[in-house]
Amino acid sequence: MMAKAAAVVGTVLLVAVLAAAGVVNAVSSLFGSTSSGHVNCAKPVDDIPPSFCALYIAAARVCPGLDWSVLAAIGKIETDHARLKAPGVSIGENFAGAGGPMQFLEPTFAGVLAHHTIPSGGATPPSRYNPHDAIHAAAFYLCDSGAPRDLYKAIFAYNHADWYVRDVLAQARKYAESANLGSGNCTEIRAVTPAARAAIEYACTKLGLDYVWGGDGETEGGFDCSGLTKAAYNAAGVELPRTAHTQYNAGPVVPAGETLLPGDLVFYGTSRDIHHVGLYIGAGQMIHAPTFGQVVQVGPYRWTGDDYYGATRPHRPVST
Repeated sequence: MMAKAAAVVGTVLLVAVLAAAGVVNAVSSLFGSTSSGHVNCAKPVDDIPPSFCALYIAAARVCPGLDWSVLAAIGKIETDHARLKAPGVSIGENFAGAGGPMQFLEPTFAGVLAHHTIPSGGATPPSRYNPHDAIHAAAFYLCDSGAPRDLYKAIFAYNHADWYVRDVLAQARKYAESANLGSGNCTEIRAVTPAARAAIEYACTKLGLDYVWGGDGETEGGFDCSGLTKAAYNAAGVELPRTAHTQYNAGPVVPAGETLLPGDLVFYGTSRDIHHVGLYIGAGQMIHAPTFGQVVQVGPYRWTGDDYYGATRPHRPVST
């Protein structure tokens, strides 16, 4: 719900919350690393309708640096992307006077229009009930309120409640990760963090090189499994130990049952003998240097009879 529809929290309290939670750094580490240009809205992104997905991505561009997932999270929390059956979504207003898919108060929406021109593609004149117009207006409003430099402040301006900001950021994180679970190939690389993307891009350039035991790259004529992952992450600015076993121990370990993300390292063996590692690229696929007589290749990270042990996330964003 737009600003003034909820109780205002004092500035002193807000500053204290920000300082205690370290929100600014955490937000930058997540949303500064995603790329709207790599989101394929033709493939459903979690529960976002494709038409709304495209609007969130397009609208985010009017506020350079604002990630599409923040707009999507607001749209989800406010009206479930206009699917909420309640007063003030498609017509009328709710109890606080808000209306439309992004729940604008009429004076706030008019204020945005007074300072910004909504791109063509919506209603004439622009309407807070039109998804195109409302989502673009939300992007302009967030930008005017401090996004992306101070994203917490900008979302707080949208609805003056700390719980609301936390819920939006949590939902945005889910959308950002869902949209970047990876394609499983090197022609459509998607990753949540710059380090993961850089590692995958490097490994993709090594497809077809021979497996060489102890190989660290082209000077040896190829790679072994851990030589490839070490070199890939070295290209991403992340230093890894040399062997598969020590790379696993370096962590951080991905908890069992958690969804793998592109850039995770996947390991095989036992606690006493981890003998193989690959670089996960999404869709159940990894890039790896399998064994003698084979080349660096893309293949399934799980197969019948494998001895999969676990995964690590050396590209992990700064923790919240």
